[in-house]
Amino acid sequence: MHLRASAILVAARPHGETGAIARALTADHGLVAGYVAGGRGRQMRSVMIPGNRVALDLAARSANQLPFARLELEHSRAPWMTEPLPAAAITWVCALTAAALPERAPFPPLYDALDALLDAICVAPSARGWLAALHAYEAMLLAAMGYGERASGLRPDPAASAEAQLAALHALEMPLAHYLLDDARGDVMAARRMLMERLARIM
Repeated sequence: MHLRASAILVAARPHGETGAIARALTADHGLVAGYVAGGRGRQMRSVMIPGNRVALDLAARSANQLPFARLELEHSRAPWMTEPLPAAAITWVCALTAAALPERAPFPPLYDALDALLDAICVAPSARGWLAALHAYEAMLLAAMGYGERASGLRPDPAASAEAQLAALHALEMPLAHYLLDDARGDVMAARRMLMERLARIM
């Protein structure tokens, strides 16, 4: 197996002394994972940040082997990881994507939506500029996994107040936790709770 594609890094965890396991979302191949040699080293530190868009080179000798991955930075979202609210939003959408999607099942619209959402989080002057996009992405994930009816009727009018948009996000909490993250390792919803707490402070 040999794959080259643009990808959005959604998770990275330590593996061995200096390596890391990267999970990345691609448009045509879905969620893929690979071992990055030196992924915890100084040279790769700025690359191995969830939310970054990378050029991914994935290679494996067999379908049962964890592929080796090489990542080159295409677009960094690292500067926004120092800002509490954007950092919480980026952390949540990446953790949700990594936990909810099956590996190697392509969802091209989700890739485009996630890339656009991350851009909006980084460039919008306030959270009001990306709340609707966040809600739409969460609803798209539910639909892609076969639970679209659980989000139907919960989407607010784009012109709705910030309070109404925040209430719509709260309404999606149960479907996300129950249908997408019930079997996830760790408390993925903790990242969403942190985001919602930070949003509540400024709304």
